[in-house]
Amino acid sequence: MLKRRKNSLRARALLALAVIAVSLAIALTTPVRLGLDLRGGTQITLETRSTDTVEADREATDRTLEVLRGRIDALGVAEPTLVRSGDNRILVELPGVQDPEKAADVLGRTAQLTIHTVLDPSATHDGAATSTPTDPSGTPDGTPTPPSTDPADAPDAPDAPDAPDAPDATEPPTEPPTDPADTTEPARTQTLPDESGQPLRLKAAALTGQDVKGAAARFDQQSGTGWHVSVDFTATGSDAWRDVTAQAACHPAGDPQRRVAIVLDNKIISSPQVDPSVTCGTGIPGGTTQITGSFDDAEARELALLISGGALPVPVETVEQRTVGATLGDAAIEAAARAAVIGTTLTALFVIAVYRLMGLLATAALLCYGLISYAALAALGATLTLPGLAGFVLAIGMAVDANVLVFERAREEYAARNRATPRSALTAGFRGAFSAIADSNITTLVAAALLFVHASGPVRGFGVTLGIGVLASMISALVVTRVLAEYAAGRRAVHRRPRLTGIADTGRVRDGLLRRDPFLMRRPRRWLATSAALLVVAASGILARGLDFGIDFTGGRLIEYSTTTAVDPDRAREALTGAGFPRAVVQSSGDTALTVRTGTLTDTEAATVTDTISGLGGETNKVRDELIGPSLGDELRRNAVIALALALGAQLLYLAVRFRWRFATAAVGALVHDVVILVGVFAWLGKPIDGVFLAALLTVIGYSVNDSVVLFDRIRELLARDGRTPLARLTNQAILQTLPRTVNTGVGAALILTALAVLADDTLTDFALALLIGLAVGTYSSVFTAAPLTVSLSPRARRNRP
Repeated sequence: MLKRRKNSLRARALLALAVIAVSLAIALTTPVRLGLDLRGGTQITLETRSTDTVEADREATDRTLEVLRGRIDALGVAEPTLVRSGDNRILVELPGVQDPEKAADVLGRTAQLTIHTVLDPSATHDGAATSTPTDPSGTPDGTPTPPSTDPADAPDAPDAPDAPDAPDATEPPTEPPTDPADTTEPARTQTLPDESGQPLRLKAAALTGQDVKGAAARFDQQSGTGWHVSVDFTATGSDAWRDVTAQAACHPAGDPQRRVAIVLDNKIISSPQVDPSVTCGTGIPGGTTQITGSFDDAEARELALLISGGALPVPVETVEQRTVGATLGDAAIEAAARAAVIGTTLTALFVIAVYRLMGLLATAALLCYGLISYAALAALGATLTLPGLAGFVLAIGMAVDANVLVFERAREEYAARNRATPRSALTAGFRGAFSAIADSNITTLVAAALLFVHASGPVRGFGVTLGIGVLASMISALVVTRVLAEYAAGRRAVHRRPRLTGIADTGRVRDGLLRRDPFLMRRPRRWLATSAALLVVAASGILARGLDFGIDFTGGRLIEYSTTTAVDPDRAREALTGAGFPRAVVQSSGDTALTVRTGTLTDTEAATVTDTISGLGGETNKVRDELIGPSLGDELRRNAVIALALALGAQLLYLAVRFRWRFATAAVGALVHDVVILVGVFAWLGKPIDGVFLAALLTVIGYSVNDSVVLFDRIRELLARDGRTPLARLTNQAILQTLPRTVNTGVGAALILTALAVLADDTLTDFALALLIGLAVGTYSSVFTAAPLTVSLSPRARRNRP
């Protein structure tokens, strides 16, 4: 037996060392990828839209994603991320990009570049954008140039710059040139203003984006054209370009119909004339043209990017846009890290004070937990977001809970056996606590999985981090802590001083409860009445105050500013009302931070809001900008309800399998109780109901069922030992036996959450506040809602059996 125990300990020690060694190697070599809310940048969610000819299905969205990837690569953004979300959404992350309007414009433009023949001289302005093409210094922008036999030489002919090309139209090339006076049906023509604002009636597009092989921005100092865009045609495009110029050349010099219109996204960007040297019916052969104009380097590169990137297969719409300043991300990391250090230190001191040597070893295991969690995030390539960072800190409390369960169980085993040793008590403690640890952690994993499936963005990141944290806490408690604790308990010095271990006495809380032996379940319906009263108060807050849904669920725009001088929210509200935004919600967060929340705004309207705030607060910096489309807000709100319903259903199903259906019903009833109270408290406080609150709410569900599972596990154990004692008395006994664990775990988690609420930024403050409320309510409901409900649901004969 002793040899088997040593072999088992050696195997666990080797496993623990292997896990720690691998985790350390990953942590030292693979950095964790930070979300944009921690490192700054812009996140844009685009939704593809169907047209009359193309359906925005998965295949079209994938093609659109590839076009967008080319555009972003050309923008030079470091480490961009593009992923498809569902069948018709694309999530784009642009680290370091602080101008979301420009980024969204480049990404969302369909880049419909087309080339048209100009019709009807009476609809044009004679002489507009024309000059004598034989004079190189007077070459109009984009004047078509007869290319030399080597297409690459075309840009070097200053007296005849090439005409543009067409990257994005929808019609095939037209037939060879016909009579110059030929016109098309009105339905196939369009009228657009040229560069000077004069209208031109245009024939249907002759070239499309599919006729373009590539485009590049170049600077030609010798010819005097400056920045221009050189466009290369495909073989089919070259033929179509020759036909267009041959048809235009049939009109005399100076005639508007000798012009060729270059249209980008239904806007004429150039309308040059064909060089007089080009004869009617001949056209310009070759495969290269040149677009010139008043371009600077950025405009030329952007135009070349749109042309070479091609048209988007389907139109896209920005349904969500989030921008976070790098300084805000740095402050969030610093605040969360400070909260983690302080909260973990306080929790470690508390655990050491209660459990002495075992508490010290559990603290060492917590450090291993942090290493394992970090390595898992890095190895999986998961993105660590701001709520995810909070989930990382929060999971520390769950790791503490597993250790507390084992140590409290070991205390019971040591007190119950006359000849028990610390090591045998620990072994029995790990064995007895395993089912409770497994059940409670699985229920939390269910909540984390639902967050991952039904949430998006940072909230999904929280679900990933929480799930990794739960698994890491189980490894930490059941492997690392067990190896350290059993090894220490087997030392001769510890064997002689069992009180040093912290498990040789039952503790003050347990001793006090055993002395008084209160019968809490004597009248279970009184506790249920109290819970019902709390539900009424919470529900009245929801009805009276309503729920302040954040833009995650309603759609709209939220902009956070940092000002040099403090701005009174009421004064800012009045100023915004005068500027045309009467429904703007203004809140202060700190001395010089101001948040403005409105309905959906255009970029021009957002600039007006910024100017208004700048007029009140001096130098103003935009540190956060979030835009949620109404359709996405409705979808997020619907998904939140689905996630909540699924969480309750999953908890009910799991508990019904693991326990009796009455226990499952009682636990879910307690969950509903906790959810309603938490939502009601936030309604009374006027706090926003947003995606981060949803993360907190589902975490509270995990916490609540965690406590209930521990209690039910003890009731199940007592029922197996004693089938004659009334259920009310057994339930009361289970409450008294598990209450020390509940208190110690609650204090450990409360220390971390309090540090998070006090030291973190506003978003995490509300998150931590929700969890603190949920922790208190969940602790109450597991004892005074789930337990009495279990007793009340049982048959009267079983309830009162002597």
